[in-house]
Amino acid sequence: MPGLLSAMQGFCVIGIVIGTGYAAARMRIGGPSAQMVLNRFSFFVSSPCLMFAILSKEPIFDIFHPSIIVAFFSAMLVGALFLLLNKMFFHLKAPDATIGALNSLYLNSNNIGLPIATYILGKPALVAPILVMQQALFTPVALTVLDVTTKGKVSVKEIVKQPLHQPLLIGSIGGILVSVITEMTGTFIIPDCIFDPIDMIGDSAVPMILMAFGMSLHGTKPLQEKGDRPAIFTVAVLKNIVMPVIAFLLAYFVMGFRGAELYGCVVLAALPTGQNVYNYAARYNVGLTFARDGILMSTLTSPIFIAIIAALLS
Repeated sequence: MPGLLSAMQGFCVIGIVIGTGYAAARMRIGGPSAQMVLNRFSFFVSSPCLMFAILSKEPIFDIFHPSIIVAFFSAMLVGALFLLLNKMFFHLKAPDATIGALNSLYLNSNNIGLPIATYILGKPALVAPILVMQQALFTPVALTVLDVTTKGKVSVKEIVKQPLHQPLLIGSIGGILVSVITEMTGTFIIPDCIFDPIDMIGDSAVPMILMAFGMSLHGTKPLQEKGDRPAIFTVAVLKNIVMPVIAFLLAYFVMGFRGAELYGCVVLAALPTGQNVYNYAARYNVGLTFARDGILMSTLTSPIFIAIIAALLS
């Protein structure tokens, strides 16, 4: 299958960038603060620019495709299942449990989702609803919980103000507004001299996140924290097996999707956990090894399950 081969090549590209970050840390390029700088710059500058650039150019009806219903409920169910299992077995503290829930439901829709949507599904716009859902809903809710639990107090004022603290959400909403205006007027209102630098800065987000993730691997061994191993393996199973199964059931029996729409929903549900989760964990300095190991396990096993799904449904 040429499409499947191209998607596997996408995983290879991602692995090389992560390896570059690891090599840079091993050779002490950038000094001891390089990882922190990459994480913070991506969180506050590059990623918001990326979201704005992608969504502003996307037709509004593609952004809000009905497949977002499948993506939303499959993610919600998997996240709730992890929290239930945590309460029953793992007993992680609230910030770490939040990272675990994100590890279970957060899709790598940018640096893996886009090539897979392009090469396997033939329509990169299929990831647009997931981008909106994660940045406009799941990310603000999770970061609000992290903000509250790490500060040790609950403030209604802080919760209300939380969206103003999320550059990713601001960038996403800005891109959606531009897409709406473009649909209404038939003209892209952002001049090239303004859009092009935003797009250029946004292009740096994915490499920064991946290299920072690679840097985090230096000097540590995956799965070194024995107490986290059951939760990490559970995250990988929920993300790469349970979530695609739930997506198939919802898409087939509830939404009535068939053919390419059904195939797309299931493949996208099998995407690995997004590196953004590690970025968020680093931002609040909680669950760093849990986030890293969960992402690593999910990323290593995801190609296997995507190949199985392609063999069964394509």
